[in-house]
Amino acid sequence: MDNTPILVELWRGDVLESLHGGDIAVCDASGEVIWALGNPGKIILPRSSCKMLQALPLIESGAAAARGLQARHLALACASHSGEKLHVDLVTSWLSDIGMAESDLRCGAQWSEDHDYHIELACSGRHEDQRHNNCSGKHTGFLTLTDHLKAGPEYIELDHPVQKAVKQAFEEMCGEASPGYAVDGCSAPNFATTLKGLATAMARMADPSGLTAARRDAAARLTTAMAAYPELVAGTGRSETELMAAMRGPTAIKHGAEGVYTAILPQRGLGVALKVADGANRAAEIAMAALLVRLGAADPDHPMVAKWLKPGLESRRGIPSGFIRPSDALFESGRPF
Repeated sequence: MDNTPILVELWRGDVLESLHGGDIAVCDASGEVIWALGNPGKIILPRSSCKMLQALPLIESGAAAARGLQARHLALACASHSGEKLHVDLVTSWLSDIGMAESDLRCGAQWSEDHDYHIELACSGRHEDQRHNNCSGKHTGFLTLTDHLKAGPEYIELDHPVQKAVKQAFEEMCGEASPGYAVDGCSAPNFATTLKGLATAMARMADPSGLTAARRDAAARLTTAMAAYPELVAGTGRSETELMAAMRGPTAIKHGAEGVYTAILPQRGLGVALKVADGANRAAEIAMAALLVRLGAADPDHPMVAKWLKPGLESRRGIPSGFIRPSDALFESGRPF
């Protein structure tokens, strides 16, 4: 940690109270590192930041076309949603369309992040289930592919055809073999890679011209869907939702647990991957906002960008008490690169 560059600072009054270190890679589709801070060769678990890569086989296989999936379904397949009613309703209808039920999911139950919706469910004697899991869209996509391949029901197993297809697509997009995997919070395998590999994969989503025709189409459709439906990718008030809505052009961004964040910038053909060392999502959100400004994708004066670039701190009585900001080493006063 001592050699890890500082990405984000928390100031309370005039006192520097907390620091968040981390590593960043910005790559083009050839895998060249355009800009980096820290160690772009660091091996990480991308967690949910790579869901668009996990969704590639859903389209490439023909499963999406066979089931008539629309852009909103594809956005949800890439989502870590908040379990709001709009998310749950779409998962429910999608499952019904493919002849599946909530019990066919393998992601586990999770409480909704929408407080009012959670209270509504509780007061009516209902409760959250697997459809409310933030990964239920991804898992419904896995089920759609499972049905298309006529494979067995345990689609989260490492040797299942779905996960074999996911691993192959993931490694090909990253341009490197995965050194291993771990079980993600939703019980599916999560394949490790370097920050450089993950940024390269995002760049190939941004500029898919060097991919096969089927993958080129899949990458373009997923990126477009995410940018068009940011509220499905995340949820009300979430960083991805607000930042994507504020971008100067179509841009797809995605957070992952433990301080991972990725971005796909089609206008520049670049991909971004960052990892905050202590896993703080608050730092990853600020660092990504800073990078989007420096890459010319975001206007720092846009209210929704400013909100995530330098969020203020308040006491419980609403008294301003400080702020969080990107470090000078990261932001460099917004200097482009």
